[in-house]
Amino acid sequence: MSPQYARMEWTGDRLWTQRGRRVAERGLDRALEHVLGVSNSRVPLEEGTLERSGKASREGLNGTISYDTVYAVRQHEELTWRHLPGRRAKYLESAVNDSRETVARLMAVSLRDWLRG
Repeated sequence: MSPQYARMEWTGDRLWTQRGRRVAERGLDRALEHVLGVSNSRVPLEEGTLERSGKASREGLNGTISYDTVYAVRQHEELTWRHLPGRRAKYLESAVNDSRETVARLMAVSLRDWLRG
């Protein structure tokens, strides 16, 4: 499985103030939680251990979404298995890809308001 990344880079001086970093981190937290929610709605095993194991975490301006079960990768990668309607393989990858615009908006709103203010 090749990792999927969405990257947003800002090189303006104002971002690197303490307040600017906090605003960017809040936007990233919102974006991560959104993608986790979309992914959880697609996890093949509805309302079970796999879904509950999903976690969004952030360290600085780097975020990660992961699932922690012994079968998470296999459920994600196995395209031949059948699932309930709305549930699917590639649950995390598809959530990242389908949420790109929403993620960008969630991260940009706070920054835009802060930069205007």
